[in-house]
Amino acid sequence: MMKCTQKVTQKVLVVAALFMVLLMNAQDFQGVATYKSHRKVDFKVKEGNENKEVQKQIQEQLKRQFQQEYTLTFNKNESLYKKNEKLEAPMPSSSGIKITISDGSDIIYKNIKEQRFTNQTEIYGKQFLVKDSLAGKTWELLNETKNIGQYTCFKAQFKAEVKTQTLTEDNGMETITKEVITTAWYTPQVPISNGPARFFGLPGLILEINDGDLTLVCTKIVINPAEEIAIVEPKKGKEVTQQEFNEILEKKNNEMMDQMNSRSKNGNTVIFSSGG
Repeated sequence: MMKCTQKVTQKVLVVAALFMVLLMNAQDFQGVATYKSHRKVDFKVKEGNENKEVQKQIQEQLKRQFQQEYTLTFNKNESLYKKNEKLEAPMPSSSGIKITISDGSDIIYKNIKEQRFTNQTEIYGKQFLVKDSLAGKTWELLNETKNIGQYTCFKAQFKAEVKTQTLTEDNGMETITKEVITTAWYTPQVPISNGPARFFGLPGLILEINDGDLTLVCTKIVINPAEEIAIVEPKKGKEVTQQEFNEILEKKNNEMMDQMNSRSKNGNTVIFSSGG
């Protein structure tokens, strides 16, 4: 057991040393990475042959809606992450159930050197500028590798207690706390401590991330493109901290649930939200 632990430690040290060498040589290093998202959909309705067909239709529609593409532009210290625009197909109602997808066009700026982020986001028609410190994760580096495209990737993970809200059968909102294991695959061949969304902190670019529900996979990387990349920190929206934004979001969600409960007497409305 001791020998196995020593081998893992030695490999991690080698990866970290390689990363530092590459980073020191990456003075003008920049690039563009494209990611595609896949989200696990677990939507259930009451039992019955008709309801099972409705459930199948809704899950198929949601699966397509949650498949998005994102772009991460980066240099040694900064990055900008945003969803690529595409023409969305209309979401038809299924057996009287109206499906509304709430999927904001967040723009996430990270400054690894200054350990801070800015998230330009919109909720219920109002734009916010969330500014706060980057929350580091306690990554566990594992002795597993795999190839993603032409890049050799190493595995890492961290565990966290996460609170999530879910709809109940009577259209109420229930808060559930569960342990989530987030798994990442990173490559020291791209010498930046960054990744998609708010993920960072590993000795190489994160090419794949999975938290059990959401998976982000890098499908393309362009290193040092012919045209210089401009990473501009977003400026639009009411400036708030992450805690202030969470409180506003919780209040708005509760208001939306109250409205939905009052409308449910005249029909069924299902509201989903997603993020990358």
